[in-house]
Amino acid sequence: MLAIWKNQETGLARVDSAERGTWTDVRNATRDDLNLLERDFGILPEHLQDIMDLDEQSRIEKEDEYSLLIVRLPVFDARYEVSYYTAPVGFILFPDRVVTICSGDSEVLEELLGGGRRALDLKNKSAFVLKLFGRAAIVYLRYLKDINRRTAVIEQELQRSVKNHELTQLLAFEKSLVFFTTSLKSNEIVLEKLQATKTIRFKEDETELLEDVLTDNKQAIEMANIYSDILSGMMDAFASVISNNLNIQMKRLTVISIVLMIPTLIVSMFGMNVKVPLGELPNAFAIIAGICVAAGSVGALLLSGRPSRRKPRMAKTAAGAIVAPPPYRR
Repeated sequence: MLAIWKNQETGLARVDSAERGTWTDVRNATRDDLNLLERDFGILPEHLQDIMDLDEQSRIEKEDEYSLLIVRLPVFDARYEVSYYTAPVGFILFPDRVVTICSGDSEVLEELLGGGRRALDLKNKSAFVLKLFGRAAIVYLRYLKDINRRTAVIEQELQRSVKNHELTQLLAFEKSLVFFTTSLKSNEIVLEKLQATKTIRFKEDETELLEDVLTDNKQAIEMANIYSDILSGMMDAFASVISNNLNIQMKRLTVISIVLMIPTLIVSMFGMNVKVPLGELPNAFAIIAGICVAAGSVGALLLSGRPSRRKPRMAKTAAGAIVAPPPYRR
């Protein structure tokens, strides 16, 4: 989908031709769109191929006719298992126009287009780039808060019952946080290059805005790292809980099997083809059954092995403070 925008008195308006002072926004780029960009705008095919590569990292290049800026922006798509991820978006900065290329759709571009049409000046390319990075940092922070909120809901569900579906969701969120952290760090490198080099010239007031954008980007990196550490600790904790529950169940099954072996031993002894006690009594079956039940009960009582619930006695110091007794030493 290709759309061309231009500044008008009422804001950005859609036009038919890519003339001076326009913004050509290409999303869900097709082969025909790429051929048009290569033919009419003179964009190198290797640059178009890099932009369409989903694994391409953020970078900036300077050509004779334009400057290439690749930025990784956050994307949310509920159709996929990993619904939060990042995608590269290419910004081609010509002296008299701007071109953006994305293999899919981006909420950052949509908000940049719809939320600030009056404030977006296409003639000032430096301000356009800063607003892009600033909006990207805001969307990153928003998505990180959404991930944290959803993780808290899944944590409450896992406290009631541990299921594979919730664990799979936590793993997907952990992947999203890794994607976010990697993309934010690569965006930070581009911002630092823009601050150090003269590829894009910024005004004095825009220099302070660039520092604010860097601060927001670093804040998003810190939040992604914190949420990633929390999620990793949560996954480890639930893995320990699952392992502990498995050990408890195995212990119960072992106790049951041992308890059932005692009546089996007694019954097998009385089933031998030899002379055994109680063989002449008419109610020998009931007596043997009672012996089996009693032996099994005693075995279950001995194997239960519940720890004592007695609390250790507390001692008082001269000042009246209560302290625990010292550990027992042989």
